[in-house]
Amino acid sequence: MKILRWLAKNISTLLTAFILAVIVWVSAVIASDPNEEHILARPVPIEIIGQDPSLQIMGDVPSTVSVVLRAPSSVWTQLDNDSSAVTARVDLSGLAAGTHTLPVQVQITPHPVRLISQDPEQISIAMDNIVSQEFAVDLVVTGNPPVGYQAQTPLMNPEQITVTGAESLVAKVQQAAITLDMTNASHTIIRSEVPVLLDAEGQVVSGLSITPESVLVTQPITLLGGYRYVIVRAVTEGQVSTGYRVTNIFVSPIGVVVFSSDPELVNNLPGYIETQPIDLTGKEDDFETLVDLNLPNGITVVGDSKVLVQVSIAMVESSLAISLPVEVIGLSPGMVATSEPPVVNVILAGPVPVLNTLSPTDVRVLIDLTGYEVGTYQFTPQVNILPTGVTLSSILPATVSVTINIAPTPTQTLTPSGTLTPTPVATKVP
Repeated sequence: MKILRWLAKNISTLLTAFILAVIVWVSAVIASDPNEEHILARPVPIEIIGQDPSLQIMGDVPSTVSVVLRAPSSVWTQLDNDSSAVTARVDLSGLAAGTHTLPVQVQITPHPVRLISQDPEQISIAMDNIVSQEFAVDLVVTGNPPVGYQAQTPLMNPEQITVTGAESLVAKVQQAAITLDMTNASHTIIRSEVPVLLDAEGQVVSGLSITPESVLVTQPITLLGGYRYVIVRAVTEGQVSTGYRVTNIFVSPIGVVVFSSDPELVNNLPGYIETQPIDLTGKEDDFETLVDLNLPNGITVVGDSKVLVQVSIAMVESSLAISLPVEVIGLSPGMVATSEPPVVNVILAGPVPVLNTLSPTDVRVLIDLTGYEVGTYQFTPQVNILPTGVTLSSILPATVSVTINIAPTPTQTLTPSGTLTPTPVATKVP
């Protein structure tokens, strides 16, 4: 009882002493680790959470928030260096399409730290429904093929695409267009193109995804009846000066389109047109000349009837010009191939003794037809040379035309004895 009476009598004194002790302790702590107030050195990324996957955020949204904190000096090192010490997020849970103003929630892990201010405190977010819509792909063709060629109906695969994105953006799309330029195109165009989404005013609509991402466009381009593309073969006469050799003959253009009112005339051409003879007599240096084409009667050239022939001449130790047949290899079974011209001129350089002992089997002119189907193609022949030290200087013409057809079926004849005997049909052996 005495103790209780003593406590009751001195309770105010004890409380005062306790409060003074706490003040002294706090003062000591603050003195040793004082509070500091300033802006966090690093911006805090804003995390968007709770977004409905069927909605898309429109426009730009602030990605960071800057904060002013008050904390003991010993805590600031952790605040500045630990990205998880201060985080920020905006919660979109349960929100529908539209514009919403939402608070930026700043969360601080270390203690004791006080948030003094933040910028921004809230942000405005606009959301729109994600929709998909199919659009037919429109092919916009510009330009025209050269004279003698015509463009056939183009093909697109696929012909429709699916556009996905914000409903307000998809609603702007009026056309999915692909532009194809056919200017001076003399061969079928095969190209993979990405459709461009356009609004009613022809402006590009961006921010949408396309499925598939590209469309394969095939624009067939063919020759008109009575027209034909043929290779130009330069014809020379005479010999360059002794001690010199022709290193190359280049024709520009390498091929021309010819025309006849009688399609049979152009169809019967061998696949090439020769120039008028170019005189090499006494030549010792490079030269170029415009040469007329040696056209058969009834056939004309579409465009300029002259071609530019550039002849390269150099001093040689030794050279040899030989005519060799064009051999085809890799031809598919059941196919037969013919080349025009069937024989090319090959100019070789190398030691005289080696050149003098060359035989026709030492040099082969080859064209590899592996994987090619029925049709007419232009190739640059490959020249295989067996002897070492011999190099290829040039091959004339530099390009040959090869036509691949299905081999004719052998016919059968009746022998006097009444039996059927197959009649062989000549085919080109690769």
